[in-house]
Amino acid sequence: MSQTIIPRVAIRGTASGVIFMAFFGTLWSGIGIRGLQGWGFLWLLIFSLLIGVILLIGGIVLIVKSKRLSNEMGEGDFHRWKRKNRWFGIIFGLEGVFIAADAAICGSTNHLDLFVPVMALIVGAHFLPLAYLFQVKIYYISGSLLCLLSAITLLTLPVIVNTEKHQFMVWWTSVGFGSALILWGTGVAVWLKGHRLLNRAGDGSKEAEISFRF
Repeated sequence: MSQTIIPRVAIRGTASGVIFMAFFGTLWSGIGIRGLQGWGFLWLLIFSLLIGVILLIGGIVLIVKSKRLSNEMGEGDFHRWKRKNRWFGIIFGLEGVFIAADAAICGSTNHLDLFVPVMALIVGAHFLPLAYLFQVKIYYISGSLLCLLSAITLLTLPVIVNTEKHQFMVWWTSVGFGSALILWGTGVAVWLKGHRLLNRAGDGSKEAEISFRF
């Protein structure tokens, strides 16, 4: 009876994606909180940290559950994962370089208000090659939504809104919270995918046990 073998590295790669989304989603939420200039700081911070911690725990649980899976791979699979990890490092590194350039240019031209929307555009763009590299379709949606959020913010929203008692950095707030929601949502979707893979691996083990008994 043919069965699909789910290697441990596949689950751990998925878990890493969940942990990344938890961490960076919480960072983006922090940018949104910064844009509110102190309004609702404590409650929003607690809420953001709570979501980040829940997703982080979800990723760790996937890693723990993956220990029961085999880590054996064929030579072709080993080289394929090694190549994917190498390209991930290149894409992630280029993202960092572009964000650093964004910060330097915006700072030197006294346009720090542009830094966050442009960074969201860079982060969104980096998801597109990752979607192709790891064959994760949700990354296409996440990257497109981040780019769209950045474009809409830059084209339609005011940079700052002043009230009688408060000032809001609208670009930072909208892009920060919007990006956080996109990344957290992506983390949940990737977490669900990881559990589906674990279930498939469990079904394959049961089929193998039945075949062995008969």
